[in-house]
Amino acid sequence: MLVVLTIAGSDSIGGAGLQADIKALASMGIHGVSVVTAVTSQNTQHVHEIHPIPVDHIISQLDAILEDTTIGAVKTGMLYSAEIAEAVAEKIKNLHLPIVVDPVLVAGVGDPLSKKDLIRSLEDHMIPVSSVATPNIPEAEAITGLRIRSDEDRVKACKYILDMGAKSVVLKGGHLQGEKIVDTLCLGDEIVEFVSRRVEHRGHGGGCILSAYIAGYLAIGKTIKEAVRLALERMSNSIDMRYAIGKGLKIVNPMATAEKEMERYTVMKSLKAAVGELESILPISWVPEVGINFVYALPCARGLDEVCGIEGRIGVVGDRLVHLGCPDFGVSKHIARVVLAAMQHDLSIRSAVNIRYHEDILACLKLAGLSVASFDRTREPEGRKTMEWGTDTAIKEVGFIPDVIFDIGGHGKEPMIRILGKDPSDVLRKLRLALDRAVIS
Repeated sequence: MLVVLTIAGSDSIGGAGLQADIKALASMGIHGVSVVTAVTSQNTQHVHEIHPIPVDHIISQLDAILEDTTIGAVKTGMLYSAEIAEAVAEKIKNLHLPIVVDPVLVAGVGDPLSKKDLIRSLEDHMIPVSSVATPNIPEAEAITGLRIRSDEDRVKACKYILDMGAKSVVLKGGHLQGEKIVDTLCLGDEIVEFVSRRVEHRGHGGGCILSAYIAGYLAIGKTIKEAVRLALERMSNSIDMRYAIGKGLKIVNPMATAEKEMERYTVMKSLKAAVGELESILPISWVPEVGINFVYALPCARGLDEVCGIEGRIGVVGDRLVHLGCPDFGVSKHIARVVLAAMQHDLSIRSAVNIRYHEDILACLKLAGLSVASFDRTREPEGRKTMEWGTDTAIKEVGFIPDVIFDIGGHGKEPMIRILGKDPSDVLRKLRLALDRAVIS
């Protein structure tokens, strides 16, 4: 098994530091070993106290690990003091391994995690031994003395840190204002920007987790560019699936990608059962000409390959409904895009089904007390996918995610009704309510 070493502080609340590192590595199938540099008393709101570990014991921990196992990569986090940083740098500089240096200065809650003498030691000792340095904007400003506000500032700061001896720099852009987050990778003269959507709320442990992911991918054998790209993709899941355990910041989830992957079987099984029930209750008259697709997305799904649908759709054979293919991921486009667009507004809306558009069917849905919204295909702008644009437009116009979104079609396009829900059972519940009104009517 691959082994990656983290040299970092202990976080008593378990959301950052070496606890987060080990969980992040475990999610990648990597065994994490650790050297504790400091023990903190902290929670999701404050850092109460810091107890640095004596340098001779830090080196003793390192010696114990290195004499007994083969390390694939090293990452450093909270080093706290110049004395600790210099001793660690001296010990790891000749290991001939990928080294990721996360220059931790301040906790996510805003309290300091370092002594004032640390910055100079980071510049003189730790950054020169790094394969990848991963500062955020405030850390990069403290290290370089530069004010970072623009694209040019970001590149200038990265170059400054490269000149200190780092082989590459990942400047995390979350602290800069803007609709999107831009993380900048500087590899010598090559600049690579990674753009992601902004999450409004901060989380606890994000910087630790990202640097652990990068170290893990470098240990696997990925190039620096690939390691950073894959780590940032994994990080998106971790941020989306953050969770609350206290009164302050939510915990960024280092196990998120692994948890999402483990959900695939459950999602597929739930959808398969729901399709069987749909076929037993839906009248043929409610089936559109193009057939039906019923989808269920993974938690925090980001693409079509993370949405399970019915390959070949559900159609009418004789006098009954049958599905013409098996449940699988990535086989739906239209209805999957409806769910993905809805999830941009509310991550809990993970399922949808399309049924025939007819005024009587729409009336049944309204009589059932379901909220209804629509969009006009003729207003669709060029370059946009209809289902993404239409769903987003309908949601924005009513100010919430409705139970039902419909359109009356267009040139060569069949009118359609889509029912949305948190899961297939929720979608079927809404459909049954409408069917009950149809019987009453």
